[in-house]
Amino acid sequence: MKNSEIHELSTEEVVARINEEKANLTKLKFAHTVSAIENPTRITKVRKDVARLNTELTKRKAEAAKAAASAEPESASE
Repeated sequence: MKNSEIHELSTEEVVARINEEKANLTKLKFAHTVSAIENPTRITKVRKDVARLNTELTKRKAEAAKAAASAEPESASE
């Protein structure tokens, strides 16, 4: 998954994709433990996708907190 694709997702979709990818990663790890999977680099790719999604989610939460913090002083001064 590319970063441009992640930016287009809504926050709810990002959270859903994180859960899906984590479940997929668990299945891949288990399958690789039981018997070697055909392409073990998929584990790395899925792990990096989870990290990208978490980074985007953290960025959005920080932006929301920053927006909320900047909105509070304006309403308090009125």
